[in-house]
Amino acid sequence: MSLTPWQRANILAALNYLKDIGRIGQNPQAQRLAQGLMEVLEPSRRVIRIQREAAQAATAEAQSGRERRNADRRRQATPHMGSERRTGRDRRSGSRRNP
Repeated sequence: MSLTPWQRANILAALNYLKDIGRIGQNPQAQRLAQGLMEVLEPSRRVIRIQREAAQAATAEAQSGRERRNADRRRQATPHMGSERRTGRDRRSGSRRNP
């Protein structure tokens, strides 16, 4: 996609305006819009951003998978307390209780 000179000039003007707004008021929406306009002017920025986001998502997924596996291992290693409880006639009460 090739921009005509007047399109490029208008995008640059809007970009500079949004950068000023973002800088002055710390407006996150203006900063996101400015980043989007930069991606229109330089498409390689978009490719880099998408690759970075994909790498971060893959790292987060690997971390959550590791945490899930560790939790499963811990669950399998610890005995279940429910099966050791005494019920009914096996329960000790009163004088049969351990001191």
